[in-house]
Amino acid sequence: MSALSWLNSEAFTAFDQHIMWSDMIGNTVGLVALALGWRRSIWTWPAQFASGVILVGAYASAHLSGGVGKQLLVIGVALWGWRQWTRGRQQAQDGSIAVRFATWRERGFLIAGAVVGTLAVGTLFTLYPSLSWSPWADAYIFVGTLVAMVAQARGLIEFWFAWLLVDLVGVPLAFNSGLAFSGLVYVVYFALVLWGLRDWWLRSRVSAKPSLEGAAA
Repeated sequence: MSALSWLNSEAFTAFDQHIMWSDMIGNTVGLVALALGWRRSIWTWPAQFASGVILVGAYASAHLSGGVGKQLLVIGVALWGWRQWTRGRQQAQDGSIAVRFATWRERGFLIAGAVVGTLAVGTLFTLYPSLSWSPWADAYIFVGTLVAMVAQARGLIEFWFAWLLVDLVGVPLAFNSGLAFSGLVYVVYFALVLWGLRDWWLRSRVSAKPSLEGAAA
């Protein structure tokens, strides 16, 4: 049995749902990646890259072309994000990753990109039904994931809000697609996102204090 065949084989059955190795391992690594992102560890990007590679097999076996496309996108953005954080650490005096809220202009770009991207991808999936049996939900998750990862690469706290919005659709879609482990992991993601949001928010306030004090002096 090849490695790919093993990854797409059944690991176990729970609540009448067949859990595949690729679904379980890929999402577990993705969960680790999110936890590393919370801790602002640069290893979040290699973990996201590995998760994307494994989940390509899971979505392919479930015949979810939109999911496959999303994971290929995750792989590409993970490489870019890794480069961005590496450069950020080199420029920081303490070697840490700075986090902040986006400017209103940056938020406008993120929202506009999400809306236009979802409309474009959703239309593509609708025109070519073989790409996705749930075109608009897949398009929403596809583009939302990209927006979240781009915001994370730039150290923007809004990245956590983007993940929350993706989870709201990702959980039911994963269960309906037979990817039960993905659905369960999305639930855990939701809790981690809330904690991560709080941590980055507090860190941004601490980082802003020295600048304000320096300006007052």
